[in-house]
Amino acid sequence: MTAVDPQSRGAPGARRKRPGDGLRRAFLADVAAARLPAGPGDERVVTDADLAHLDEPVQRYLRFMGVVDRPRTWSFQVRFSGRFRMRPGGAWMPARAWQYNTALELGRVFTMRLRVGHLVPMIGHDTYVRGHGRMLGKVLGLITVADGSGEEFDSGELATYLNDAVLLAPSMLLGPQTTWTGVDDSTFTVALRDTGREVSAQVSLDPRGAPVDFVTSDRWAALPGGPVRAPWRTPVSRWDRIDDLPFPGPASATWDLADGPFPYIDGAFERGSLVRNLAPPPPGTR
Repeated sequence: MTAVDPQSRGAPGARRKRPGDGLRRAFLADVAAARLPAGPGDERVVTDADLAHLDEPVQRYLRFMGVVDRPRTWSFQVRFSGRFRMRPGGAWMPARAWQYNTALELGRVFTMRLRVGHLVPMIGHDTYVRGHGRMLGKVLGLITVADGSGEEFDSGELATYLNDAVLLAPSMLLGPQTTWTGVDDSTFTVALRDTGREVSAQVSLDPRGAPVDFVTSDRWAALPGGPVRAPWRTPVSRWDRIDDLPFPGPASATWDLADGPFPYIDGAFERGSLVRNLAPPPPGTR
């Protein structure tokens, strides 16, 4: 399959432009430019035996997430809507985003559109490709207002990939690059390695095994004074069920800074937008 907007499927031919088409085109171009492997990937069904060596809280989490008796996920695409702000005390801006993650060659492409002052569009591009992370922001698609790369972004984007997998596609982590360790009945740690780098996080569970918080110290907050390493968390307030699988409800992301928490994004992944095991668009797609 090729990466598509699930709501745009239908008969071939011309269709009316919808709000958000510009964001979708930018997203597909970003994914194509990353030149990620097309697959297919490993879609073997996960069995009880695949989980037998893991600690009990990890097994409970994976069973809650519905990985047993289902094919493994090697890629996914999903859409997000909510709001975002750039600095503590800053104004909230409407935000929509598309993202594509793959486990074939660990990669993540996240394309977000903000409305500065509810009017001026700004596109943010967060990527993790071949071991390197980058954050790029452009107003009107032309004026660069943020451009970050280097070790902080390499580790930070890999940690964000780990967060995505924990919440949306945990079978992407069932491989030798991942280490799971139970802490207590309601907590485990998970570490992910790629291109000689390792990031880790602590995941808190409710009695069912549902993740209620994810905390890592392997990300850097992009603040006006420069990158600051700080704990980063993504609490999930509710889990829904879609197609008989758990799906995160309202969620947010918060930096625990020295002078207090800084929640900077909240919203939700859009119901019905999650598509698993699809190939990226070919290079040159616009």
